[in-house]
Amino acid sequence: MRDYCQVEGEGDINLDYCQKAFKLLEVDELGLDWVDRKILEVIIDKFNGGPVGLSAIAASTAEDIATVEEVYEPYLMQLGFLDRTPRGRVATDTAYKHLGRKKLGQSKII
Repeated sequence: MRDYCQVEGEGDINLDYCQKAFKLLEVDELGLDWVDRKILEVIIDKFNGGPVGLSAIAASTAEDIATVEEVYEPYLMQLGFLDRTPRGRVATDTAYKHLGRKKLGQSKII
């Protein structure tokens, strides 16, 4: 943010420039970037919300298993978007709502 604001905002760090930088970096209002959203979309769209194994998520997103587990998964779990179960990772109702998706068998977005 500092670098972007320094170049685009002539050194001023303010909300307007920060919002522009977040948009440029595809970071949403909760701090999810495009990879976070891709992980959730893969679980929801490709694996019907889970459960799905970590290696399948990594392969489907072209991310390293360790990166998914150590970088992306903790924040998604902290937000309540992802649960770990003995059978694999599962997208939560909160994740569906944030992405504007509906669960199979539901007639409206939750």
